[in-house]
Amino acid sequence: MSLNIAPGKTNIGWIGTGVMGHSMVGHLMKAGFKATVYNRSKDKAAELLKAGAAWGDTPKAVAEKSDVVFAIVGFPKDVREVFLGDQGALAGAKAGTVLVDMTTSEPSLAVEIADTAKKKGVHSVDAPVSGGDVGAKNAALSIMIGGDKDVVDALKPCWEAMGKTIVHQGPAGAGQHTKMVNQILISTTMIGLCEALLYGYKSGLDLETVFKSVSTGAAGSKSLDNLGPRILAGNFDPGFYVEHFIKDMGIALAEAKKMGLSLPGLALAEQLYLSVQAKGWGRNGTHALMLALAEMSGVDWKGRK
Repeated sequence: MSLNIAPGKTNIGWIGTGVMGHSMVGHLMKAGFKATVYNRSKDKAAELLKAGAAWGDTPKAVAEKSDVVFAIVGFPKDVREVFLGDQGALAGAKAGTVLVDMTTSEPSLAVEIADTAKKKGVHSVDAPVSGGDVGAKNAALSIMIGGDKDVVDALKPCWEAMGKTIVHQGPAGAGQHTKMVNQILISTTMIGLCEALLYGYKSGLDLETVFKSVSTGAAGSKSLDNLGPRILAGNFDPGFYVEHFIKDMGIALAEAKKMGLSLPGLALAEQLYLSVQAKGWGRNGTHALMLALAEMSGVDWKGRK
């Protein structure tokens, strides 16, 4: 394999400059990679363009200018469009180009993209991430990767610019399956986090004082550390959208059904989050589950310390 990916030499493309993508491509640019970007709303790429990124009018146009094309978009249908559509990245990719999907999407779609790309002499990697907006901003993401090992290894300079935990999980689709494990773990953790804080508040405790005791013990978690303070402050801005989390849980439940698995905890979490979305909080962060649970108990949660 002749892939030689390095800052100052490799041109990268980036599709999706939202909450996480904006920071991720920013880190690659700071590392020395020349970038061409595309986003459905061009204004969301304004800072990147000001910092020196070029603009591509379509994913196809981005790929035509790039050696490696990354994407982090919303839903599987968006992944299919930006990679396999008439104006998708594969349509503009030359032989030897690497496509990297960092969206949380369907494992079967990752395999389909890889198989379709291979017919054109193009490499494809699925590399969903965990860590939310904080991890993206701090270049501290966990990156779960599926694809050919030599291609994954060649992308090391890119992975290291964006993340801290970088693990090759196996062939195409393995990264997405690993992300499903991650999302299943988070789904019920979020229920416990919100219910525990609601209990603490209703019992009259000072929640910031409670944090000092529980955050460093067996109940400690990154969700508690990163989202607990936001919940207390009544800040439900998205680090990761509720509607995207519902999408992820749906994928995990569908995959579980294919494997004959019963995952009742995940199913409960999905139902609770559907209620969050139904109340109009689908574009809030996943910790907005607190708003729905508080409402069930007649608590008007506006930030409780």
